[in-house]
Amino acid sequence: MAGKVVLHYFNGRGKMESIRWLLTVAEVEFDEVFLTTREQYLKLLSDGDLMFQQVPLVEMDGMKLVQTKAILNYIAEKHNLHGKDLKDKLMVNTHSEGLMDLMEMIMILPFAADVKTKLDNIQNKAKDRYLPVFEKALSGPIYLVGGRLSCADVQLLECTLMLEEKFAGILAEFPNLKSFQGRMTRIPAVSRFLQSGSKRKPQPDDVYVKTIMEVFDIKSPFL
Repeated sequence: MAGKVVLHYFNGRGKMESIRWLLTVAEVEFDEVFLTTREQYLKLLSDGDLMFQQVPLVEMDGMKLVQTKAILNYIAEKHNLHGKDLKDKLMVNTHSEGLMDLMEMIMILPFAADVKTKLDNIQNKAKDRYLPVFEKALSGPIYLVGGRLSCADVQLLECTLMLEEKFAGILAEFPNLKSFQGRMTRIPAVSRFLQSGSKRKPQPDDVYVKTIMEVFDIKSPFL
C-alpha cells in the first residue's frame, strides 16, 4: 500500500506551489521535505531520483514523479480534475499551459536584475494576452471547461491571486474572473488553504532566493 504523498522542494512557492494547490483541492494530505543544502540535492542526484536533475520531486503511489506538468496531469487524472473526455482534456491542458506561462514570469522575478521592467511586462501581458481569454471563457459557465471543476480552474485561482499580490486591482476590468475567484475561495479545501498556518507558501523572500542559489551552486542572479 502506497504511503503518504511526499513533496521534495524548497520551502517556497516555485513550481511546487501549483502541485500543493491541486493536492489540496483533491483533498490529498502530503508531507514536505525541504531542500536546504546542496548535499541534499546531490544525494537525490546520486540516488537517481531526479530524471532530468531538477525538482519538483513528488513521491506518490509508490513512484517518484518529476516534471511539473506530468505531475499535475497525473494528480488531475487520478482525482477527476482533468476533463471528462479527450477534447475537454485538451482544453484543460491548453488553459493550464497558458497559466503556467504567466505564472512562471512571476516566479522568476526574485532572480531578476531589472524587476520593474519585468513587472511592467507581466502586467501588460496579463491584461492584454491572458486575462481576456479567461474572462471570455467564464462568460456564463462557472468553470473553464465542460461545466466541471478541473486543474485549470485551480491554477487560474492561484494565478489571479499571484497577480493581485503584484498589481492590486488588476481584476477590476475582468468581472467574470473576480466572480470566479469568489466562487473558488468558497470551496472548503481552498478556504482552508488560504488561511494562515496552511501549507500554502508566502511570496519569495531573500532566504528563499539564497537557499536556491546555494543548493544549485549559482554564483549570481541569472536574469
